[in-house]
Amino acid sequence: MGKGTLKSTRRLVFDLLTIGLCFLMFTTFGWASFHIPSSSMEPTLEVGDRLFVAKYAYGYNRYSVPFEPAFVPEDRLFADAPKRGDVVVFKPPHKSHIIKRVIGLPGDTVQVTRGRLFINGTIVPRTYVRDVNYTDYQGMDRRAREYVEDLPGGVTHRIYERTDHGSLDNTGLYKVPEGHYFMMGDNRDGSGDSRILSDIGYVSEHYLVGRAQVTTFSLYDCDQGKDVSCPMGIPTGRFFNVIE
Repeated sequence: MGKGTLKSTRRLVFDLLTIGLCFLMFTTFGWASFHIPSSSMEPTLEVGDRLFVAKYAYGYNRYSVPFEPAFVPEDRLFADAPKRGDVVVFKPPHKSHIIKRVIGLPGDTVQVTRGRLFINGTIVPRTYVRDVNYTDYQGMDRRAREYVEDLPGGVTHRIYERTDHGSLDNTGLYKVPEGHYFMMGDNRDGSGDSRILSDIGYVSEHYLVGRAQVTTFSLYDCDQGKDVSCPMGIPTGRFFNVIE
């Protein structure tokens, strides 16, 4: 190998290492990209949406770093607490990344009775918007009622309810432990979340990855029949939406 070729190879390796390091720094301390694989956050997030998640929102720990290296501690650096209503990505042990909405804060009580959400003993107001008929990403015909829900603290967001008599529409009283959060999907009858204590349950602050901020683009299936702008079959109505 000639000197010129060796020099070019070294430069290429250096450039690749620099790019890799910059990418690692960006996705650890800035933003990471995630995609939505299921319908649990409809209508806020649709299957196929790609979004940016702010890694700096709640501080940094092991779960902020790609591959979760064991030498990085679980204690959070520059820690900040999620607010009620935040849409959060978290990573429980032995599970893939999950995205849900923060409903209960440490010390809160949460209960669902006949489909209605109660926080600290007070019913959460919801306002009927419309009936929605669509075909989901698995090809199943769905019918749901869309509501606007007003969480304590002022966050207003949309939810879907297929029925008020589903398997998770009547629960016991949950008491959120210190250092934990109660998460729910906006598609209330299509979400496995903190209501299932044997699965997701209360989410430790250690497992928070970041706050979902904005959709970037989407591979949403325009044939679902929802009122999403899809000129020429491209779901531009899902591009660059602020996540609330």
